[in-house]
Amino acid sequence: MKKEAETTPSETKRQRKARIFRINFFFFIVFLLFAALVVRLGIVQIVQGEEYAKEVSRTEVNVAQYPAPRGKMFDRNGRIVVDNKNVPAVTYTVEKTTKTKDKLETAKKLAQLIDLDTSFLRERDLRDYWIAKNPKKAENLLTEKEKKLEPKETYPLQVERVPEEEIKKIEKDPKELELAALYTKFSSGYAYEPQIVATNLSQEEVSRVAEQLENLPGVDVITDWERVYPYDDVFKTILGKISSPKEGIPEDNKSFFVARGYARNERVGKSYLEQQYEDYLNPRKAKVQYISDKDGNTISQKEIDDGRRGFDLKLSIDIELQKRIEKIVDQQIKAARGRGNYLVDRAFVVMMDPYKGDVLAMVGRMYDSGEMLNFDYGAFGTQYEMGSTVKGATVLAGYQFGLRHGTVFYDAPIRLKGTPEKSSYQNMGAVSDLTALQRSSNVYMFHIAMKIAGIQYYPGRSFPAKDEDFQKMRNYYAQFGLGVPTGIDLPQESAGQQSDPGIDKGKLLDLAIGQFDTYTPLQMAQYVSTIANGGYRVKPRLVTEILEPTDDGLGPIAQEMPVKVLNRINNTEEDIQRVQQGFYLVTNTRRGTAYAQLHGLNVAGKTGTAETTYYGTKRQYWGTDVYNLTFIGYYPAKDPQVAFSVVVPWTKRTGSEDVNKRIARDIVKAYIDLQKEYAGNSNAKSNDDEQ
Repeated sequence: MKKEAETTPSETKRQRKARIFRINFFFFIVFLLFAALVVRLGIVQIVQGEEYAKEVSRTEVNVAQYPAPRGKMFDRNGRIVVDNKNVPAVTYTVEKTTKTKDKLETAKKLAQLIDLDTSFLRERDLRDYWIAKNPKKAENLLTEKEKKLEPKETYPLQVERVPEEEIKKIEKDPKELELAALYTKFSSGYAYEPQIVATNLSQEEVSRVAEQLENLPGVDVITDWERVYPYDDVFKTILGKISSPKEGIPEDNKSFFVARGYARNERVGKSYLEQQYEDYLNPRKAKVQYISDKDGNTISQKEIDDGRRGFDLKLSIDIELQKRIEKIVDQQIKAARGRGNYLVDRAFVVMMDPYKGDVLAMVGRMYDSGEMLNFDYGAFGTQYEMGSTVKGATVLAGYQFGLRHGTVFYDAPIRLKGTPEKSSYQNMGAVSDLTALQRSSNVYMFHIAMKIAGIQYYPGRSFPAKDEDFQKMRNYYAQFGLGVPTGIDLPQESAGQQSDPGIDKGKLLDLAIGQFDTYTPLQMAQYVSTIANGGYRVKPRLVTEILEPTDDGLGPIAQEMPVKVLNRINNTEEDIQRVQQGFYLVTNTRRGTAYAQLHGLNVAGKTGTAETTYYGTKRQYWGTDVYNLTFIGYYPAKDPQVAFSVVVPWTKRTGSEDVNKRIARDIVKAYIDLQKEYAGNSNAKSNDDEQ
């Protein structure tokens, strides 16, 4: 056996060098790794240190907004007509870390402390509640394949598949219904958006909740508000409504309100003045700042704005006059029905300052099932044939076209080919423009219409009027506000209705006496104001001033709503004075159509009777021949303080032919008496001040 070869010195030296190289290379690699680590630590600490420090200590600021009262409304004399009442309320605020089980647990505790209305619950709310309470059972409603879908796809399937017997169990259990109601309200807002859970609580309920707030995360007791109306239902319709916390901002206008900082559950005006002046009445809400850590846990909160109520509105309405006129209209409707007018179920009065457009009273009343109901919005939202009250506009249109003062026409029946005979209520013989207004001649107005249309009347011949002639007449009427919006500061105003004559061009004559197109009671008041003030059509207004909110009475004026003249009619001062004289004859001379009821009151005006058919709430009487009785006027006849319209649709002529005049008489007396009372109170106050 051979001996192994011995390692030579040169080989040993090479091996030692190789080991030393490997060791050095290893240490070099280790050095590079440590150097890279040192560089990285330097970058983290020096370059990015501040950023990471912020991340470690990161907090988030959220602001919750709490309700503040809306602005109040005052009448023209400073009486409060819309106020706010403080009411205790329980709120719930969801935080970012709030889980479904947290809501359910808090709801269970809160339900033991207060009684809750559950009438608002829908079946969908009950299904959502069942799914929240029974997550495992809800998951079993899905197939294995469906469980792999996104939650936005699986949840609708679960909602649809909640067993009906489970819903019925909840419906039969009052306690479960309360829990469902609380869970629904807890879940109706975004994070840090307080939801009003309950209002109108008893003092005992408020105390119980306040004592347990530490055990009710997210729950708070606040002072909320609700609208109150010191004059009950007087003018309440026009004052408007607001949404409830449950309704919140309207869905169809959601983006508009959200862009202006409204919360989803915020109460907003949803009709008439509350809606029209939402931008002013809306309050500046109280704000609480929540600071949370990076995990969403709230670490502090503080109030940063105690809020204030919205701006107040000063209205043009005299609420006491409104109340008295409502009573007058109620009495006269009942009296007319007592005389056999079973279809008379409504009447309207609009009284306004003819120079400023201030609406002093706007009354609409409706009889229904033995009760008189508020129908004020009908004064600008419903329209009727107004009859002879439009004759002042017809005469002034004639003057614009060239009719001379004192022109006489012979009042006898008009007979046209293919058109029923047209006449006044009696043959009057020769009548002038003044007599035509005084005695209400239809035939005189027919001749004006034919003159404007360029038609020469011959008995028995056809009537070659054109569509352009109707438009020409309507353009004249529009100068007075007839057939066009008045511009009042309210939504949903009707402009009236312009009928289509079709082939019966003889309807042009009906247009001239107010028995074709329809107008609103408010349009009639604007029209007579235009005559009363010397020819200026003034925009009606219900709000005269926007006021800074104060704790005591009327605040400083923040904005004044200007008087706005829409146009001046194309008549001379002499033309207008001529019609004013005719209106005076109507009420102050024995042959005037309103003399019996209105003489001695220094009123000027015009009566109207329109033949029409009934189309009211009693369908079985549709098509019945009836009359619309109207009156327009102003007081006093010279330098008038007020102008007004009275509209009583659907009367029988016998026994009620003067209901319009009776209302006109009584409302003027009410206005005069009220001004005397105001003057007496003012004098008494002045005497007290002097003493």
